Amino acid sequence: MTESGKILIIDDDDAVRSSLVAYLEDSGYLVEEASDGGSGLELFTQSQPDVVLCDLRMPKMDGLTVLSEIKKSSPESPVIVVSGAGVMTDVVQALRLGASDYIVKPVVDMEILVHSIEQCLEKKQLIDQNRLYREELEAANQELRERISLLKQDQKAGRHIQQRMLPRQEYEAGDYRIQHRLFPSLYLSGDFVDYFRITEDKVLLYMADVSGHGASSAFVTVLLKNLTIRLRKSYKKHGKDDILQPALVLERINKELLETGMGKHLTIFYGVLDTKENTLVYSIGGHLPLPILKSGNHCEFLSNNGGFAVGLFEEAEYSQQELEIVADDFALITFSDGVLELLGEKSLLEKEEYLLDVVAAGADNIDGICETLKLKSIQDAPDDIAILSLTRRM
Repeated sequence: MTESGKILIIDDDDAVRSSLVAYLEDSGYLVEEASDGGSGLELFTQSQPDVVLCDLRMPKMDGLTVLSEIKKSSPESPVIVVSGAGVMTDVVQALRLGASDYIVKPVVDMEILVHSIEQCLEKKQLIDQNRLYREELEAANQELRERISLLKQDQKAGRHIQQRMLPRQEYEAGDYRIQHRLFPSLYLSGDFVDYFRITEDKVLLYMADVSGHGASSAFVTVLLKNLTIRLRKSYKKHGKDDILQPALVLERINKELLETGMGKHLTIFYGVLDTKENTLVYSIGGHLPLPILKSGNHCEFLSNNGGFAVGLFEEAEYSQQELEIVADDFALITFSDGVLELLGEKSLLEKEEYLLDVVAAGADNIDGICETLKLKSIQDAPDDIAILSLTRRM
């Protein structure tokens, strides 16, 4: 038997009603009774029984009317109708109105009635459980919506802060121009670029691509910004030139990133441009695709002596190289790897060849490159996309 339920019996026959009440109470149910339809409806409203047992043939208000009124106010409440033998027309109508079951008088086998009541109680318990589940689910969904709304507000605030960390989109240094464009896949980006003057003729520029995207990746970009600020202050105050040594900087980033314990790593291109000597000292930490160098009419990927992604191995070492800028028509274009996911070419080699062609056709115009790659119109990008451009025009 299910947990004892509350039963309401509505029947104008005192003898039948009394016998039903006595048996059901002995069976462990809490029973209430009414002798007519009107008082039965009042009692139903007051006590909210689990199951209603209602005679179909009663004076003043018959059982079909009682059933109809109950279903209007409480569609899921189970009602068992009681009918005299040979009055099946009313039973059919009652079932159409939503009766859960019917019993024929005289009720000879009370166990049949108990079985019907138990089935109704089990069904009601399932309905109540489902309703409770829906209510809890709706409450959870509402809480989730509120949390998402707060998260979006937090992310918008975070994006505003991250945008303020970025340099202006165009920067002039002597004959050189540095530009960038950033297309985050979410509010916050794991791609980051920065460039600023260190001395009168030396300019730092770098692009980092943090693993993953979103808030945790964006946090690493804050770490990068903070580190370069500290290195610049150290150079200005104490003359320590670590900031001018790309390989040392990558090793420093590697150490600090591992110490955070965040499980994040990044790829990076880090360069120091000397506008007086026309040289670029740089180091690459696992960055793909490699920066593309355009010198005159020749276009190729920048040479790289290797180097792991930063933040993976404690003993990682990095090398640096020096590029002499000879051509007056010079450009160095660096992409984050998000751009590779947008290209239709099948293999990595084909994608790299396509990027070489794009840069060869319009290296002096970063917006032209974005237009060719359709970056400004893309929606729901699978990854952040960044472009860093260094050009020289004499």
